[in-house]
Amino acid sequence: MDKTLLISEIFPPRHGGSGRWFVELYSRLPRDGFVICAGSTDGDEASDEQLKKQLFIERRPLSSGSWGIKSFEGLGFYWRSFRYLSKLIRQNDITRIHCGRCLPEGVMGLMLNLRYGLPFLCYVHGEDIQTAAESRELTWLIRRVFARATTLIANSHNTARILRDSWQVPDDKVKVLHPGMDAERFVPAANDAEFRSRMGWNDRPVILTVGRLQRRKGQDMLIGALPAVIQSHPNVLYAIVGNGDERERLETLAEEHKVQDNVMFLGEIDDAQMVQCYQQCTLFCLPNRTERADIEGFGMVLAEAQACGKAVVAGDSGGTRETMRIGETGLIVDCTAPEPLATSLNQLLSSPEQIAAMGEAGRAFVTEHFDWPVHVTKAREVFKAL
Repeated sequence: MDKTLLISEIFPPRHGGSGRWFVELYSRLPRDGFVICAGSTDGDEASDEQLKKQLFIERRPLSSGSWGIKSFEGLGFYWRSFRYLSKLIRQNDITRIHCGRCLPEGVMGLMLNLRYGLPFLCYVHGEDIQTAAESRELTWLIRRVFARATTLIANSHNTARILRDSWQVPDDKVKVLHPGMDAERFVPAANDAEFRSRMGWNDRPVILTVGRLQRRKGQDMLIGALPAVIQSHPNVLYAIVGNGDERERLETLAEEHKVQDNVMFLGEIDDAQMVQCYQQCTLFCLPNRTERADIEGFGMVLAEAQACGKAVVAGDSGGTRETMRIGETGLIVDCTAPEPLATSLNQLLSSPEQIAAMGEAGRAFVTEHFDWPVHVTKAREVFKAL
C-alpha cells in the first residue's frame, strides 16, 4: 500500500492552529496510509497515548534557531532531519511527502525529493511566507521549495493570491483548502450559569478572543477600544484565551486604560474548557491586523465560534473575510485603530436580536463549508492529484 509521510514541527500538545488542523484531518484518513513525523515537545508522550490510536506518529526534534542554510546551526539541523527522515522513508516504504509549512518542513521535503524523487506537497498558511519574504536567504529557499513541489495547499484564497502575485506561482500548482472544524464538538449550548460563575463571568456580557498573544492578533486594539465600549456597556468583560510574548504589555495596557477590571487573561486552557468559553461568551472577536509582513492566514477560531452559534467580529487582514458571510454571520472591521472596533462592538452589544440572528446564520454557514466531512472530501481530491 502507498504511504505518505507528513512532516510537521507544530503538532499537539504544542499549541498552534496548523497542528490541530493536521490531527483532525489525518485522523479521518486511513491510519495505515500515513506516517506522521511530528516535532517533539514537552508532554508529547502523554498526548500520543491517545493520538496513536488514530495516527502513526514518530517524534523528532524539528525546531531550530535557524531555518537558513548559511549557518552551521541551520545546515546541521537540516542534515540531521534529512538523515532521520530518510530512515523513516526506507522503513515505511514512503511514496509521497506532505510538508506542514514551507519552512522548515518544505526544505526537508525538497531535500528528500532531490535524493529519492518522491513527490511532495506543501501547506502554505499566509503568515509564513509573508514573514519569510523579509529575508533574502529564506526567500531563496522558499522559491526552491515552490519550484519542486507538485502542489501547494493554500489555507485561503487570500494566501493563494499572495502565492500568485508575490511569488509568481502558477495557478495550476495552487489548491485552496480552508482549515476545517468539528461541528459535532463545537455546538451551540444553553446558558450555563454554573460555568459562568466558576469563570467569574456571572451575568456580564463577555467578548471572547482565542489566540496567541502577539501583535497581529490585535488584543491590544480591543483593550484600547474598551473605554468607549464601557461607556455604553459598563459591565462588559473582555476574556482572552492564550499566552504569548505580548502578555505583560497587554496587562500594562489594561492598567493604563484603567480597564483591568474589565479584562480577564485566561492563559492556556484545555480544549473542553475552550469549547465552553465559545458557547458561553456573548460574542467573539479576533481584532487582527497586518503587522509588518505578519498576517492572519485564515482564522480558524472564527469558524469555531460560529459553529457554537456566536456572532463574530474580525479585522480586515489576511483570510478572515473567508471565514464568514459579512454582515450576515459577522462583521469585518478596520482594527488598526480602536475607534472602528469600539463602534462595531457597541452596535452588536446593543442588539441581542442581531447577535442571535448572526449566531444562527453562522452555525449554518460553517457547517455547510468547514465541517470535517466536507473538508476531508476536498482533501482527498487534492491528495489524489499528488
